[in-house]
Order: sequence, then structure tokens, then C-alpha cells
Amino acid sequence: MDDSGLPPGKEKLKWTTTLLRILAILVVVGITIAGYLLRNQVEKFAAYGYPGIFLMVLISYATILVPVPGLAMVFAMSGLLHPFGIAVSAAIGGSLGELSGYLAGYSGRAVIENWNRYSKITTWVKKYGGPAILLLAALPNPFFDLVGVAAGVLKMPIYKFFRWVLPGQLIKMLMIAYAGSISIDWLLGLLP
Repeated sequence: MDDSGLPPGKEKLKWTTTLLRILAILVVVGITIAGYLLRNQVEKFAAYGYPGIFLMVLISYATILVPVPGLAMVFAMSGLLHPFGIAVSAAIGGSLGELSGYLAGYSGRAVIENWNRYSKITTWVKKYGGPAILLLAALPNPFFDLVGVAAGVLKMPIYKFFRWVLPGQLIKMLMIAYAGSISIDWLLGLLP
């Protein structure tokens, strides 16, 4: 044993865990800052079709509690490309982007854990697990980042979190893309 009172192997594990947590929080902060700084450039990704939509939504969902226009572009692009392709591209990008919230929670105590909404979401994720994540991912809401943070804090395995987020994101993106496709065609029909 050393001065910390931990066996040598445990001390190394503690430092490795701390280093990984710091790295995860730095990555999340970096992605959030980059997404915020690039928020006006995000629309340009849409010119690249489905890969552009994937990147646009990935960046917009990777920011934590900083609004970047991802869903609006999914809605708007559905008049130009097939809504199903847009929904799949956006769902994969959104699901990968949501891992930033998960990493923020996994890296340690969340800064937002005293918020009332966070407490409710943590309770739902703890009680209902994956189905709660799927339902909350399927709803267009600005607080889904808190779900990722809660799942990370609760140490839900990352593959399990992703497995429930992806179908929820797909449901949401399908609704938005098809709503955009139908309404854009309808709105264009109203023009003289």
C-alpha cells in the first residue's frame, strides 16, 4: 500500500479512470464549442445530400444544451431528397451525436444534476431503462441531452444506450422528414 491507502493496482486504475473522465469531458466541451461556432455553416452540409445531412445532424446533436438547427434542416431537405433516406441519415447522425451527452454524464457528476427536469429524467431512465430512452428519443424535445447525461451517470453500457437511442431517433426523423415532404409539396401547390 502507498500513501493513498489503496493497493498499487487500484491506484493506477483510479488515475486511469480519472484521466478518461477528464478526456471525455474535454471532448464534449470541444464538440459543443465547435457546434456552436459552426452553427451558421451547418446548412452548407445539406448540399452534400445524405452524407451532408448525417454530418449536419451529428454536429447539431453533439452539442449539449446549445441549440443548433438540425431538425429544421431535416424538415426542409425532405422536399429535395427522399424522406426515408433523410430520416435514416439523420437518425444515425443524431444517435452518434447523442453520445456526447452520455459521455458528459459518464465522465462524472453532472453539472445539471440539481435541475428538476434532470431529476425526473434520471428517475425515468433508472426505473424504465431502455424503453424510456426510446420514447424520449422519439419525441422532438430540447431536453434529450439530459437523458444521455442521466444514462451516463447511471453507467448504462454505451451499446445499450445507443441500441435504444437509434430506433427512437429513427421514429422522430421519419415523422419530421415525411411531415416536411408532405407540407412542402402542399405549400408549393398553394403558390400561383
